[in-house]
Amino acid sequence: MNLFERWLTLWVALCILTGLLLGTYAPALFGTLAALEVASVNLVVAVLIWAMVYPMMIGVDFGSLKTVGQRPKGLVITLAVNWLIKPFTMAALAVLFFEHVFAGLIDPDRAPEYIAGLILLGAAPCTAMVFVWSQLTKGDPNYTLVQVSVNDLIMVVAFAPIVAFLLGVTDIRVPWETLILSVVLYIVIPLIAGALTRRALIARGGEAAVAHFTTRIKPASVLGLLLTVVLLFGFQGPVILAQPLLIGLIAVPILVQSYGIFALAYGWAYLWRVPHKVAAPCALIGTSNFFELAVAVAIGLFGLNSGAALATVVGVLVEVPVMLSLVAFANRTRAKFPA
Repeated sequence: MNLFERWLTLWVALCILTGLLLGTYAPALFGTLAALEVASVNLVVAVLIWAMVYPMMIGVDFGSLKTVGQRPKGLVITLAVNWLIKPFTMAALAVLFFEHVFAGLIDPDRAPEYIAGLILLGAAPCTAMVFVWSQLTKGDPNYTLVQVSVNDLIMVVAFAPIVAFLLGVTDIRVPWETLILSVVLYIVIPLIAGALTRRALIARGGEAAVAHFTTRIKPASVLGLLLTVVLLFGFQGPVILAQPLLIGLIAVPILVQSYGIFALAYGWAYLWRVPHKVAAPCALIGTSNFFELAVAVAIGLFGLNSGAALATVVGVLVEVPVMLSLVAFANRTRAKFPA
């Protein structure tokens, strides 16, 4: 890694601070940027995520996708953790903290809303940022694509029933426009662009040309990550500074869930002797969340100023620092896994 990548955590911390300051002292700017959205998907953030995802999509070799089925363990771990474990552990942690541990520190009338927001986060596995985390851990791009694609297919039919069951309600309106637009923006378009780029590079200079090109554009990918952090914290700067204790309380179960789910999936992959290039992404997919979907559903069900919406936003804010710490851990433990 170069000096910039080696100190990535420091740059992220500085971007968090920058976002908070700009969000507080230049709210009109972030208000304008926040308004640039379609179906609850912010277009500016979408472009930045696209910039992060595109380099990894260039590495997808469609010819080798058929071999993924010969290595089912990583996919089994991903699906079991995301759909049989994660939503229910998040619900249990939410109830534990907001009905018991933090009962004396919060408004009891708002506790059910915070619980609902955390449930929505736990039931929505990540779609876009997983490609970034996979790239940072040298994950197998073909396998990661399959893992995310299968997750998305399951999410279409499983998200609403799981959320309805855990919230104890039956009238869950899934914002299909958010779900479909996110998949198109974060998977379909980058995948097509990456495939066309790879094809042109292979024709020009083979795999060496692909490697050279992705190395050259990698700084742009990292810059996209940093600018995304600035925007996310800028959008919520006033909220964070106005309610620091509440933000901290909501973050606690999210942190416990994130590190616990990663430990479970990564440990499972270790015991199954899954290669690191598959093990790291499969653990990170379960840890990361599809925050656009969670935020959209929270606003639709409970309102923009609800505790549920706030809880999903805190999930957004916590995610990048947490995921970077897990990426660093995965990279340090690479040697303990099969190549």
